[in-house]
Amino acid sequence: QVQLVESGGGLVQPGGSLRLSCVASGITFSIYNMGWYRQVPGKQRDLVARITSLGSTNYADSVKGRFTISRDNAKFTVYLQMNRLQPEDTAIYYCNALLASTNYWGQGTQVTVSS
Repeated sequence: QVQLVESGGGLVQPGGSLRLSCVASGITFSIYNMGWYRQVPGKQRDLVARITSLGSTNYADSVKGRFTISRDNAKFTVYLQMNRLQPEDTAIYYCNALLASTNYWGQGTQVTVSS
């Protein structure tokens, strides 16, 4: 059974930081491309950042220079370090594992940026 379990969300003030974690089980983690997406009510789920199995990364323009995605294959974990958070970063953040046409999602973790 495949599981992606996110953690690290919460309430933070504008300008603050959070680090999200996603622990994977039931997959050969090292060969999967991993990503973080986010979604607000009534809108589509958008890519925030992605890291390939080889460690290449790409980011949404809105988070470049503020967010960093990384992975630790030994811990089956992908991270999203989020700095200089802004109210428009408020969303549910989802972890994604992708290999060819195989696609898995976590349950999501809420991030709220508010004073």
